[in-house]
Amino acid sequence: MTPLDDQDLSTAIQNAGSPTWSLRVAAGRQLAVSDKIEEVADVIHRLLLDEQDTGVIQETAETLLARNDTIGLRFVLLAYSRAATNDAVDQLGAALDCNPEWMTTEGADQLIKQYRELATDQDAGVRDEAQQILARLRPREEWARGSAQADS
Repeated sequence: MTPLDDQDLSTAIQNAGSPTWSLRVAAGRQLAVSDKIEEVADVIHRLLLDEQDTGVIQETAETLLARNDTIGLRFVLLAYSRAATNDAVDQLGAALDCNPEWMTTEGADQLIKQYRELATDQDAGVRDEAQQILARLRPREEWARGSAQADS
């Protein structure tokens, strides 16, 4: 995580409310990797549901997922569960589906572990989204059987 001093944190929070999309994107990236992420949860949530520019949503979500931790994934799932526009749903869904961690066995295993943890989250939206994603996944044993059969 990136430590932000009080001045940088204040600037990022201010830029998150800017009418300029590029400043909101930069703020989303900064806040998403911040070691003070819990302190700015409301600001990040607002950026994840940005109604003016889908690029803000996309960059903030991808940066949160790049943290490779449960908190970043939780933020994206929470926003996904509360998204009110098709654009937000599409961008957040694409970030979740296209998370590069799915590309490696270790990354996929870690994501599944995180989804299982979030499937018992206190927030019903996070919990429901995690459970739905897990329900769509085939067990890893089926993947292995499917590959073995394809190789035969």
